[in-house]
Amino acid sequence: MPGTLYLVPAPLGDGDISWVIPEQVKACIERLTYFVVEHPKTARKFLKQLDCLVPLQDIKMQVLDEHTPPADILSLLEPLLAGNDVGLLSEAGCPAVADPGAGLVRMAHQKGIKVVPYVGPSSILLALMASGLNGQQFAFNGYLSIKHEARISQILALEKLSMVQDQTQIFIETPYRNQKLLALLLETCKDSSELCVACDITGAGEYIETKTVKAWKHALPDINKRPAIFLLHGKSS
Repeated sequence: MPGTLYLVPAPLGDGDISWVIPEQVKACIERLTYFVVEHPKTARKFLKQLDCLVPLQDIKMQVLDEHTPPADILSLLEPLLAGNDVGLLSEAGCPAVADPGAGLVRMAHQKGIKVVPYVGPSSILLALMASGLNGQQFAFNGYLSIKHEARISQILALEKLSMVQDQTQIFIETPYRNQKLLALLLETCKDSSELCVACDITGAGEYIETKTVKAWKHALPDINKRPAIFLLHGKSS
């Protein structure tokens, strides 16, 4: 009988994990001996914070990241198929959401392996909750194009779609390009459109603010090299 694949949430930043990882979840994680992780170093740091029952040197880790070929994912399921429970750990907070772990989860279903998601912080949902923008209709678009003209076209298309469907558009950026994206949003979008910038969610420097594009132009926050989520709701007037 195959083991169970547990989708293990991880903190979004440094600090006391008791604020973001429930005790019941912690108790389930600390007994696992097999993990699939994006970065072993940060995974070990997290597991050390949990005070796992299993010594760190006895925990077996396999890597799954954006460079893992699809053909190699099947081999990551071998411990599960052998009857062992496995935890999937992500750098994104919640595994398989804006994260390469989705391919492993999909293949686990194909192989009849039970998948159990654990409760934990999702920067995307936390930002949406705190934005005041439409939480009934929304779309997560991941990263926008890095090509300038294509990026402008995407922003305009998302703003128009947001206006037509009353839909919040959510996207992210590599932290060192945050400031440039914010500037481009303010140059491209209508003054009446609403924009939320959410940084360092659940961290000590957490910053979440929603304003019209026009209002943002008067004072820009410093979000350079800070994990951020952008939420846009287009308005014509």
